[in-house]
Amino acid sequence: MSKPRRPTLPKQSTRRPPPAPDAALPARRLERVFGKPAPEWTAADLVEFVRTEGVRVVSLMHVGSDGWLKTLDFVPRSVEHLRDVIQGGERADGSSIFTGSGIRAGASDVLLRPRVSSAFLDPFAARPTLVVMCGHAGRDGQPLPVSPDTIVRAAHARVQQELGIDLWALGEVEYFLGKRAAEVDSYGADERGYHASSPFVFGERLRRQALTLLAEIGVPIKYGHSEVGYIRPAANEDTIWEQHEIEMSLAPLPEAADHVVLVHWVLRNLAHQDGMRCSFDPIMRKGHAGSGLHFHFSPTKKGQHLGRFDKDGRMADPGQWLIAGFVRHGGALMAFGNRVEGSFVRLLQGKEAPTAVAWGRYDRHALVRIPITARAADGREVSPPTIEFRLPDGSAHPHLLLAGAAQAMVAGRAVPDLAGLLAATAAERVKQDPSGAPRLPVTPREIAAALAASREAFAAGGVFPPELLDYTATGLR
Repeated sequence: MSKPRRPTLPKQSTRRPPPAPDAALPARRLERVFGKPAPEWTAADLVEFVRTEGVRVVSLMHVGSDGWLKTLDFVPRSVEHLRDVIQGGERADGSSIFTGSGIRAGASDVLLRPRVSSAFLDPFAARPTLVVMCGHAGRDGQPLPVSPDTIVRAAHARVQQELGIDLWALGEVEYFLGKRAAEVDSYGADERGYHASSPFVFGERLRRQALTLLAEIGVPIKYGHSEVGYIRPAANEDTIWEQHEIEMSLAPLPEAADHVVLVHWVLRNLAHQDGMRCSFDPIMRKGHAGSGLHFHFSPTKKGQHLGRFDKDGRMADPGQWLIAGFVRHGGALMAFGNRVEGSFVRLLQGKEAPTAVAWGRYDRHALVRIPITARAADGREVSPPTIEFRLPDGSAHPHLLLAGAAQAMVAGRAVPDLAGLLAATAAERVKQDPSGAPRLPVTPREIAAALAASREAFAAGGVFPPELLDYTATGLR
């Protein structure tokens, strides 16, 4: 009698199952669902997620010429319909999205091109909604030259190709929350709100909720805290305004630009839900602290961050090129970074805002600041060194501003007397003789003149279309 055959057991997989969607790490929700990082996602992953998770709406989000998020929604009819949209995109009216760009209404079709790795679940949607960020293509299928997304990606690629490095950035988003005054809000005080905790600030809960949601949708966050600004109710407005800040982590320029608009989007939605007002205006009331949108930059090569001084006190070459670019073209960058009347009020008040074209370590009044770098007890850097550009404010168009910064850096390498320029604009020297330092523009017309002087640097490599520069300068004049 033969022995019964032992059943064959399936081989055990050595691959670990993806973490549960409600786990804490990784912070990005869809990375937990798919069990792999965003760069490895495919259209098939998104299709399967929509099919199995009851997602009813897919939203194509993109950034227009005004710097605001735009949305095109659709309900998938079938797997084939969904796959076609994710892979091929959808058409839109370019003359309405890119006003003043030269796109004629008679020939204005453009395409929204989804980026699979940008997908996230909309935390504010009434029905399950998958969001996918998009770039823009023209009728020829190539990246649309006037698209802010195209411009920042072209500038980023030019830095990589011509300088042989990568350029990363992060934004510090300062904002004010406004709510009707109440007795429980009487703890606040102007200039005393920096890093204050509840109950001395009423916006702590909303800020922490924002941090969590941003991490869930894929915006890497460094930290958040309350800021110094606090404005008591006025005779004609029963509103308390309280300032906070959210700082992101370093990311390649195109992603860093998207992160800023997503932070604005999340904060505005949360404030609306809570019956508050959220403002990114450069100045809320004269005499009080304004809101900047400082950007930190890190030139990198093979994973090494180069925006640091060596043991002899010399800044690495890429850092010097970037600083020189800001010193030379900072005034022109105001066309994209300081776009409203309140921008000038903030700068003229001089409350931790740049007052001269200068650069230096730790100096919050300088145009460019080299911040302290956090280190462990053994001297190891625990956060990358950065170069901070302190001029922009909450009115900035982040995509165009970061593209301009990259173009300025490439131009900075070509400065004939780089050492001389850096020496003449060092903060220590400018403090001794402020009269010799270049001054920042203080009117829109002066910004237009600075933009005209920097036009060649911004247009180089075909990054900024001439029609966009012309339209911007005309608006300033």
